[in-house]
Amino acid sequence: MTVNLLDFDLDGLAAFCDRLGEKRFRATQLFRWIHQRGVSQFDGMTDIAKSLREKLGSVACVKAPAVLVQNISSDGTVKWLFDVGGGDAVESVFIPEESRGTLCISSQVGCLIGCRFCSTGHQGFSRNLTVGEIIGQLWFAEHFLRQHQGTHERVISNVVFMGMGEPLLNYESVVCALRVMLDDHAYGLSRRRVTVSTSGLIPVIDQLGQDLPVALAVSLHASNDILRDELVPVNRKYPIAELMQACRRYLLVAPRDFITFEYCMLNGVNDSPEHALELVQVVLQAAGTTTWCKFNLIPFNPFPASGLTRSPSEKVLQFLKILSDAGIVTTIRKTRGDDIDAACGQLAGDVRDRTDVHKRIARRRTIMVKSESVATLPGRREGVSG
Repeated sequence: MTVNLLDFDLDGLAAFCDRLGEKRFRATQLFRWIHQRGVSQFDGMTDIAKSLREKLGSVACVKAPAVLVQNISSDGTVKWLFDVGGGDAVESVFIPEESRGTLCISSQVGCLIGCRFCSTGHQGFSRNLTVGEIIGQLWFAEHFLRQHQGTHERVISNVVFMGMGEPLLNYESVVCALRVMLDDHAYGLSRRRVTVSTSGLIPVIDQLGQDLPVALAVSLHASNDILRDELVPVNRKYPIAELMQACRRYLLVAPRDFITFEYCMLNGVNDSPEHALELVQVVLQAAGTTTWCKFNLIPFNPFPASGLTRSPSEKVLQFLKILSDAGIVTTIRKTRGDDIDAACGQLAGDVRDRTDVHKRIARRRTIMVKSESVATLPGRREGVSG
């Protein structure tokens, strides 16, 4: 059975070379050929001894997931559907901008969290991706884009774990992939330019802060626990006040001086002025200031199973003004790749669900659909439906 070298960070590759009777510098050479130059055939690694190349050919490979479908949007966004075997497939998206090129990658086949507004969550969950399947998305995208654009310069400057899955539920593989992304012998990305997005798994946020702190984005999407319990079910275990404190702890080691909160704008659900004012209070109560975080307001991309609709632009702008006036840096995410279903919340792939997701979501079909003032909200965690 051959070993996929995309599954290794540099230390892992050095250990593999040691088992072959080779010194560590051979691992560094291999790492550079694979990740910096995108070479997958050992015969093409010309400064490596022929004897080692022949040995590697019999015991190892460099294999990214195969591309099933590639779509290029009118705005330059590129989406790939990758085959990860067994009838499963995941999606990745490249988003070009003037000052950067961002790759949005997947960490799981499907997702266990089951957020109401997320197309991936409605497909259920099959399995975690391996390191090679995670880093293989970056490996393929980077070297395809260089060829496509006719350049030898790096194309992807930013990576965000905002595709399919909850990254912190696939912790070991995600951290290993992060080490590859940050390694100067591979992609040399800055910790500030690699973002892990999470629904709020507090113990693992703390662990990431100890092991390998990169930029952190938290999918918040609600201003109080009762609403967030319904939209992001993990809130029932890790409520907002505790999540805010975990974010404050993470800031002590984070490469940026702020945490990003993602907030999907859902018409009549979480987009009222009262919700915005309540968010300001949540931020202030956590730190006594509003300068430690940033909000990214996300236009919802509707899909039939959600039963939800996008907030009109005037409500989004009103929401933004309230947060901004309170001193919170707030942006509206530009929608990209709508014509190829590559926008936020639309990544779905193909998932062999093992979780009965349709039954679980059916039990949560009724959520608050009328804006309620802070004063009339019921008790913090009482009366939550299952």
